Amino acid sequence: MDQRLPLLAIVLGIVGLVPFLGCGLAALAPLAVDGGRGAFALVAYGATVLSFLGGVHWGFALADLSGRGDRPRLGLGVAPPLLGWVALLLVPAVAANAGIGLLAFGFIATVVVEERARRAGLMPVGYMRLRYGLSAVVVLVLVLVVLLRLINAHIAMPFTY
Repeated sequence: MDQRLPLLAIVLGIVGLVPFLGCGLAALAPLAVDGGRGAFALVAYGATVLSFLGGVHWGFALADLSGRGDRPRLGLGVAPPLLGWVALLLVPAVAANAGIGLLAFGFIATVVVEERARRAGLMPVGYMRLRYGLSAVVVLVLVLVVLLRLINAHIAMPFTY
């Protein structure tokens, strides 16, 4: 399936990275309250995007009148929103870094499963090219935010013996 994506889809995908970058920077704010709000916003947006990615697969499954591969697509359509929801719950229950880390895992896992679907001819090549680029930026932002928050927490903690 080698279908070109409309330019608008590419532009909107790139624009969709702006909240990841902005919330990622906000999650690194020096005040714990501000950084916590930024981290929550980052996880909330990431969960929303994972839900959108799941919806894409429902669209593919419903558009495929041949019935070929619709069960895995429907399953993939449900998994990312559930993962995003759990990531969102982790923020107040455990820690923001846990939610951000789970999101990174979710974006990586979704791309891996989509690549398998592409190899089976179930995903358009153009879509996958866009997904690789966007997901690489998203995962990089998420991982950097977690690492920098951990480094900042380590530096900010006084040594006690």
